[in-house]
Amino acid sequence: MDTVFTYDRYVTGKSFVGRRSEQDLLGSLLGSGSNVVIYEPPKTGKTSLLRETFIGMRSSGMAFRAVDLSLMSVRSVRDLVSRLASTVIGLYGSTPDEIAALCERYGFRFDAASYAKGGGFLSLEGSDADLRAALNLPYRVAADFNERLFVCVFEFQNILLVDDPDHVLQIFEEVVRKAPKGSCSWVWIGSMVNAMKDIFEQRRYFYKMVSRIKLEPISVKEIENHVTRGFLVSGKVIEKDLIREVCAKLRCNIYYMNHFAAICDGLSRGYITQPVVEESMLSLIAMHEPRFMAVMNGLTNFQVWLLRAILDGETKFSSSDVIARYGLNSSANVGRLKDALAKKEIVSFLPDGGAAILDPLFEYWVRKYFFGIE
Repeated sequence: MDTVFTYDRYVTGKSFVGRRSEQDLLGSLLGSGSNVVIYEPPKTGKTSLLRETFIGMRSSGMAFRAVDLSLMSVRSVRDLVSRLASTVIGLYGSTPDEIAALCERYGFRFDAASYAKGGGFLSLEGSDADLRAALNLPYRVAADFNERLFVCVFEFQNILLVDDPDHVLQIFEEVVRKAPKGSCSWVWIGSMVNAMKDIFEQRRYFYKMVSRIKLEPISVKEIENHVTRGFLVSGKVIEKDLIREVCAKLRCNIYYMNHFAAICDGLSRGYITQPVVEESMLSLIAMHEPRFMAVMNGLTNFQVWLLRAILDGETKFSSSDVIARYGLNSSANVGRLKDALAKKEIVSFLPDGGAAILDPLFEYWVRKYFFGIE
């Protein structure tokens, strides 16, 4: 579908909406040599914010390199150290000879046979020594090449999936604490909010060594302007009241708003009417409904009932009244149910005792179509 509403990849420039305060803060922190963590649900604009910030920093005259590393498929320490070291070395070397020279310079063994087959080029075992060497590598190359380096680690919460993650995180924390400040900064990015909270808030790793960037909701006004301008490009008009209605349903989530607007764009000619908006919402829901059904099918009955209590606005889940009304069995069972919903990244429980459903379209779907709440 040819549309100005981009939802399948990160955006920058004119397509970037809102988040100016977050962009300024992120640029300031990175410019000062700080480490940064960003954890928000999937498709909330984390990568777009990072890319737009880098563009702004370069435009202001700052020279640096940035490297991306994803832990999405990492399940072992060996995977972690090999991925990190090869990614950093690959940033500074492009030919086999250059890569081999860099490996020798920094004490890694270049695997020529694996490289020739299109695989990795490092032979690492995942020992503590390998882990320390890989974690120290960004600092060493940044110092040797006399430039700023930002290491952006996506899906950082997956570090919890390796064997003995606390041991790995302790070594990681030790390296960051002892490293020289200023030449290299880490940007840890996670899409599993509760897992990232476990690392940084509950286990308190990297305490006072990292600053969190929290993404605030994009304002209704900014989304109104974005959607209105987007439709004007193709000569179409939509009433702002209709945009506001959808914003309320989707909690101003820019990914879902762009996806919705792209569907609207394909279904309309000229003036976008209420029926077109309703049809577009149904299409959006239909595309995501199998995923939502799979989520609900993976819950026990008790977990479903606790989710209903959350939707009803309950906050005192362990009170005898709520336990009796929703059939939650006991306060001990409530604790287990809350842990289960949090680990499945459906709900995030708040310090005041309340709870927030992380995915706005899922919340809309489960409220209207699963529970039939109007």
